[in-house]
Amino acid sequence: MNVQRLTRTALATALIASFSHAALADTPESVQVPDGHKVALETVGVGAIRYLCDTSDDGAMAWVFKGPSAALNDGDGHQVGSYYGPPATWEALDGSKVTGTQQATAGNGDGNIALQLVKANPAEGKGAMTGVSYIQRLNTEGGVPPNVACDADHKGATAIVTYQADYLFWTAE
Repeated sequence: MNVQRLTRTALATALIASFSHAALADTPESVQVPDGHKVALETVGVGAIRYLCDTSDDGAMAWVFKGPSAALNDGDGHQVGSYYGPPATWEALDGSKVTGTQQATAGNGDGNIALQLVKANPAEGKGAMTGVSYIQRLNTEGGVPPNVACDADHKGATAIVTYQADYLFWTAE
């Protein structure tokens, strides 16, 4: 039974790795990581994004992004970290964490939050996030503001929207 489980795990890992590399080839140029970096950690973020019905930067009423809350899982579905904010923070279970500055986004179809490239700040703590230089958000599903009224009558209303995305953590080669 252990041999069968190991074989399934190895096969799943190989499929995830080959899928990830194929997906990277199709990544829009604007969110590609600069040359000289390699993938150090691949995770799937599963969680929710909180929006608030409020006055947006342009003065209109709109659903305003307030922050994410997601589990970061490995290829076997085991949690290896968390993603939360603000500020946007990726934290490994070993306590190491990074924040970053958005460099670029690219659309990913109706109903899905944008793909994203983030330049990481130096990690806090020692562990999985040590040396992370870039974070990519790819293969997004869901997460956009709700399609419900946000006007003066609804000011202050909160909406929680589920989403999923791949988060790739890159280090310098």
